[in-house]
Amino acid sequence: MAVSLSEGDLDDDFDETHDINVTPFIDVILVLLIIFMVAAPLSTVDLPIDLPSSSATPQKKPEKPTYVSVKPDLSLAIGENPVKRADLVAELNRVMADQTDRTVFLRGDRGAPYGEVMDVLELLRDAHFKFKLVALERPAGAAGGAVAAPAPQP
Repeated sequence: MAVSLSEGDLDDDFDETHDINVTPFIDVILVLLIIFMVAAPLSTVDLPIDLPSSSATPQKKPEKPTYVSVKPDLSLAIGENPVKRADLVAELNRVMADQTDRTVFLRGDRGAPYGEVMDVLELLRDAHFKFKLVALERPAGAAGGAVAAPAPQP
């Protein structure tokens, strides 16, 4: 309970004020913050678990991965080289002629419609390429804004 002192009042009666004193509240919050900051690193659980070992051989990462990118204007690129949709499979066969693993990493731009990325995925599947959908991100060197989708290239 708090009291207020007024200069014009000379009698001994103090008026009560109904304001909350937040200083003790802030002190308690700061102490709790310090306690949690100290206790948080100690709360990591380090349980000794005996995990089963795997007999599978680890997969080798490709030495030079082949990326197919779908840009926001629906143009395609193998690595950094632009390619027409009709020439995609032939160009991939040429680029990957010396590779035994025919894995292609597909990247789709955020501005590219989902259906167009799936169409490229179907082209790769029909040509018997293994594919991995890497990310839906803007390829390097692409424009900053989304572009209206033109008709796909023949």
